[in-house]
Amino acid sequence: MNSANEWQTALPEFLLEAEKLLSKSEECLSHLHLIRNDSDAIDCMNYSLTKLAEKADDLALQAISEFSRHIQYLIANAESPLQLHDQALDALHNCLTLLAWQLELIDTRTGELRLDESEQTSLIATVTLQIPQKDFANKPQQRLLHVP
Repeated sequence: MNSANEWQTALPEFLLEAEKLLSKSEECLSHLHLIRNDSDAIDCMNYSLTKLAEKADDLALQAISEFSRHIQYLIANAESPLQLHDQALDALHNCLTLLAWQLELIDTRTGELRLDESEQTSLIATVTLQIPQKDFANKPQQRLLHVP
């Protein structure tokens, strides 16, 4: 976005859509707490996070788009996505909570989001520990948050 006026027009629509996508992801996560092997719930979370990343990209909200993509990648690349245990689901919930909180911090006049990425990095590290991955050699092309 090039001007504050463009942000003031586009941001409310984005925030409404982002809220819906995060809410849908939360519903899917709750469902997975009850029924672990529900591939529809996993697919729904993957779709919602991908869509959120795309919408954030449209507004150049890089921190939100990259964090959403990284979470989605960890779910999609899980060794056993239909066998996520409570700690993995809790870690994913914490990521979704942080995303919701970060959406509230977007400056409505400029569209800027100033934040320290350390909490995102820490949550990604936790999710990575809780959800064993198939193969990290084939990471997606976009820049992922650095996890030590």
